Amino acid sequence: MIGPREIRRLAVVNRGEAAMRCIRAVKALRTVEGSAMEVVALYTDSDSDAPFVRHADSAVALDSEAGGVAAYLDHDRLLEVLAERKVDAVWPGWGFVAEDPDFVARLDAAGICFLGPSAEAMRALGDKITSKRIAEKAGVPVTAWSGGALADEAAATEHARRIGYPVMIKATAGGGGRGIRVVEEEAELAEAFRSAGSEALSAFGNGELFCEKLVTGGRHIEVQIAADQHGNVVALGCRDCSVQRRHQKVLEEAPPPWMDPALGQNLKDAAVQLARHVGYQGVGTVEFLLGDDGFFFLEVNPRLQVEHGITEEIVGVDL
Repeated sequence: MIGPREIRRLAVVNRGEAAMRCIRAVKALRTVEGSAMEVVALYTDSDSDAPFVRHADSAVALDSEAGGVAAYLDHDRLLEVLAERKVDAVWPGWGFVAEDPDFVARLDAAGICFLGPSAEAMRALGDKITSKRIAEKAGVPVTAWSGGALADEAAATEHARRIGYPVMIKATAGGGGRGIRVVEEEAELAEAFRSAGSEALSAFGNGELFCEKLVTGGRHIEVQIAADQHGNVVALGCRDCSVQRRHQKVLEEAPPPWMDPALGQNLKDAAVQLARHVGYQGVGTVEFLLGDDGFFFLEVNPRLQVEHGITEEIVGVDL
C-alpha cells in the first residue's frame, strides 16, 4: 500500500519491458523534480546482461531456490533482498506479484510501500463474488445472479430457474477463462457444475462457484482507471475486447468506434464510482458486459493489464 513518506529507493519486482518502463519513469522524475530516487532491479541468471539490469541504478541477483523466473514469486527471498537493499517501495509491473495480496501484506508488515492497491482491496476485488457485492453496494449495476456461492447442484438448479436460462456457472477465484461454463438448459447444469468446480479447484485451489444470467450477444468492455492515495480516481477510456476464443481475448479495439459518447461516459463514471467505494489505489481495469438492456459489472483486474499499451497510445498518458 502506498505510504506517505518519501520514496528514495524503489525496487521493481519484474523484468524485461516492465522493468525498463519503471527505470525510464524514475529517471524522468529525477529530471523533472530533481529528486534523488533510485531504482533497484532484481534479476535472475538468465537476465544478467539484460538492458534493464544495465540501466538500473543498481541491480541484485535473486539467487532463489525457486530458479528461473519463478524467483519473482519467492516471497521469502524477495523480502530478504528488499531489506538488504533498504528499499522504501516496490513497483510490481504486471504479472508475477502484481496482484498477490499475501506479498503486499508482507511488504506492509516490513514497512515497505507497495505502489498499487492494498492487500484488502486486492482480496475483495480478486474474488468475483465479493466484488459483485461491492458493486451492488456502490450502486453499479450487476446481472441477475445467485447472490453468493452455490452450495451444491440443487442450489445451482434453483437459482438458474429463478434467473432464467441461459446462465453462466463461474468460479469465484482466478481467471484466464477457467472455471466458466455456459448452460443453455437445465439438462446441462449438473455436468457444467461438476466440471467448472473441478477445473477451478485444480487451477486455483478454490472450487467455489456462483451463477449469473448470460448476456447473449453482448459486448465485453474494459475501463482503464488510475487512483491516488487521496481518493482521486480517473477513467482513461474504454476498450472493446468482445472478440474472444474460449473466454480469452483475441482482439481489442479502442476507443470503441461504435460507442455513443454518453454511454462511454456512463461506463467510466461507474468504474470511478466503484474504485472510490473500495478505496482503490494504483492502476487497474474495471470490466463490464454491455447488453441490449444496459451495462453490467463483470469484474476488476487490480493491476496493470498487458493491454494498457492500447490505452496509452490513445490518451497519451504513460501508465
